[in-house]
Amino acid sequence: MTSVTKAYEAPEAEGFVPYRALCRTAVISLIFGLLSVAALLAPVMGVLPLFGLFFGGLAWWNIRRYPDELAGRGLAAAGIALSLLLLVSAIALHTYVYVTEVPEGYQRIAFRQLQPERGSPSPIPDAAFDLNGQQVFVKGYVHPGVASQGYIREFILVPDMGTCCFGGQPKLTDMMTVTLKDPLRITYSQRLRKLGGVLRVSNEVKPVAGGLNGGIYELEADYLR
Repeated sequence: MTSVTKAYEAPEAEGFVPYRALCRTAVISLIFGLLSVAALLAPVMGVLPLFGLFFGGLAWWNIRRYPDELAGRGLAAAGIALSLLLLVSAIALHTYVYVTEVPEGYQRIAFRQLQPERGSPSPIPDAAFDLNGQQVFVKGYVHPGVASQGYIREFILVPDMGTCCFGGQPKLTDMMTVTLKDPLRITYSQRLRKLGGVLRVSNEVKPVAGGLNGGIYELEADYLR
C-alpha cells in the first residue's frame, strides 16, 4: 500500500496583520524634532534639528527598504517636519536678531578681535588699539566674582560660559571691565549680556571688580540688554 501525504496549509486568518518592528531611528528623529525648540533660544542648538533631519531621513530610507519588517513612517515624517520647521525658524530668528541688535552709532565687536596675534610680543593686537575711544557693542557673560553683591554697576565681562562659570583669573584679553552709567544697574546671572559704550584700551594691569587683575579693556557702558 502506498502512503500518500497531503501537504496542508493553514488559511490566513481574516484581518491578520504581520508584525513589524518600530523603527528606532524614526523615534530618535521625533525626539530630536521636539528638542529642536531649543534652537530658537541659542544658535549653537541648531545642531538638534540637523540631527532630527538626519535620523528622519535614515528612518524613511530603512522603512521604504524593509516595508514588511519596519513600521514608524509617520513618526519619521513628524520628526523631519518638526526639525525642518524649527531649523528654518531658528535661522530666520537669529538672523533677524543679529541684523537688528546693534544700536545706531555703535560698532559690533567680539572678544576674538581683542586677542593677541600668534607670535606677537605684544599682548594687545593693533586692531584693539584702533578701537580705543570708539563706541562699541559687545556680548558676553558676567564673571561670578560679583555673584552676591546685589545691584551692581561695575563687573567683569567674559566671552563665554566656560570662562564665566568656573571662576578664577581669566586671561587679561578675555576680560572687559564694565562700568555702567547711571541709572543702569544689573544683578548677577548667567545669561548673555549685550552692552554698548565707549571702549578704553590700556597696557596697565590693575585690580578690578571681583578681586581680579585686569584693566586692559574697559567699557563705559550706556546701553544694556
